[in-house]
Amino acid sequence: MTNQKLEVLDILKEAPTIVCKNFNFIFLLFTSHPLFFFMVYYEIFLQRTLLEIPYNLEQTADHVPMWPIPDFITERMNKEFVLQLVQLCFLYLVPLHLLKLCTMIVTVDLACKIYAEERPMTLKEMIKNPIHGARMRGTFITYFYVLLLSTCALLGLTWLVTNYYVTWRNTFFYMFFVVFYGAAFAALLTKFLEWSAVWNMSIIISVLEGTYGAEALALSAYFSKDFERRGMFLMLVFFVWEQGLRLPCLYFGCYEGGIEILVQVSLFCLGNMLKWVVCVIYFYDCKKRTLEKKFDEEVGREIKAVDASLSWEEKKYRESVPNSVYLLLATFYIDLFSRNRDKPWIFAVLYPEFVAIRCL
Repeated sequence: MTNQKLEVLDILKEAPTIVCKNFNFIFLLFTSHPLFFFMVYYEIFLQRTLLEIPYNLEQTADHVPMWPIPDFITERMNKEFVLQLVQLCFLYLVPLHLLKLCTMIVTVDLACKIYAEERPMTLKEMIKNPIHGARMRGTFITYFYVLLLSTCALLGLTWLVTNYYVTWRNTFFYMFFVVFYGAAFAALLTKFLEWSAVWNMSIIISVLEGTYGAEALALSAYFSKDFERRGMFLMLVFFVWEQGLRLPCLYFGCYEGGIEILVQVSLFCLGNMLKWVVCVIYFYDCKKRTLEKKFDEEVGREIKAVDASLSWEEKKYRESVPNSVYLLLATFYIDLFSRNRDKPWIFAVLYPEFVAIRCL
């Protein structure tokens, strides 16, 4: 599959195939145990907090409209509820994402080894060549950048929903504001999903190649330049997966405890693992397509430069050679380069030869 151009459904099918064909990949589930136990507590706390929010956002009959925060919200938010929100933010930003980071690093590293080898691997092969401390620090820096950017986007989505519900929901022109805020929310959510694909790819670049921070984000944006829509649909699948699990649990009161919340969090952890496997496949495919496109552009420039120096007789002879021969040669060299990405000297040796043959 690594030599094929993958679309959204191909990537989504490939990720479970990698997991199922490599039984030792189940080792990753054990690394999710700390995340699993913490998420049980976090989901219960989150869902109970979400149920209290409508009461604090409900308008009173004599409230005075204010923007961006109406006065009755500040009056009703007692000290206890404010501390609850602060605690929720702390749980989300610090322990939850630290555990997600640790699980993500192991998942991406092992998924990369399995996907690159294209064969089942033993547990010993999977855990050899651990990630060095310098690369861990770089990954942490990139993850911090991504967390900062994603939190800002989520705050924007939250502000849109809250502002409509509190300020404009019961006004005379509420239908206009439904359309306005709905369109704004949909547009921001679409961009957030596109950005999420780029941000996740930057984290993978930090884990696999050691580039971190702004450079990793720039390289990720370069690789995914022509594939934003595909990345958006991939992130949409896992966004729907997560919210589709949370909303029914919120409706049926799974936050009270029981087997339901354990099932929900188990599916969360499974979806999180599959998401990073999908992101690894997406990264390799985007990188392969981008390098092929760059190679084709370089060959095209070389051919144009040689064309300008050919005489009329040489051009007539060259036009008599079937273009299918050149296409066959190009396909052979591109396939050879893609199979030997870790051997750049092959490109340096064979690229001049290909250009010379193309210019005959």
